[in-house]
Amino acid sequence: MSPFGFEVSSRLAAPADTVWRHATSIRGVNAELFPLVRMTHPRGLDSLAERGAPLGTRVFRSWILLFGLVPIDYDDLTFVELGPGRFLERSPMLTQRLWEHERTVAPSGAGCVVTDRIRSAPRLGALAPVFAAVFHLAFRLRHLNLRRRFGMLAP
Repeated sequence: MSPFGFEVSSRLAAPADTVWRHATSIRGVNAELFPLVRMTHPRGLDSLAERGAPLGTRVFRSWILLFGLVPIDYDDLTFVELGPGRFLERSPMLTQRLWEHERTVAPSGAGCVVTDRIRSAPRLGALAPVFAAVFHLAFRLRHLNLRRRFGMLAP
């Protein structure tokens, strides 16, 4: 099974640094995913960007809870790149042979553009269409929640 991928972008009416702080905070990640899923995290961890974890090693295991209650997967959160306005995550997951999530937050006029690029390959290739649909839904939801929170930047 070849990996599948897609990209989602939103033009937001907020400064890039404000959106970046939100996007790399645990509270922000879960607000974007609400109400579909919630990701667990270690107590006391507020920001992924400020964690200072070495690149290429697991930061922590996050259980992915459907509707915030039912464990459906885990993500051994691993950043291979992490800097102001951009991260690249390649994390082992229970259901995915490959999981890669790149997010950029770039200044644009009076606001910013947030772009998520996803590449994935499920461990069970026959489930690829199901995972593709679920991941598309999850990232459309994330961007809808971002636009609700920060507003849209006029073209």
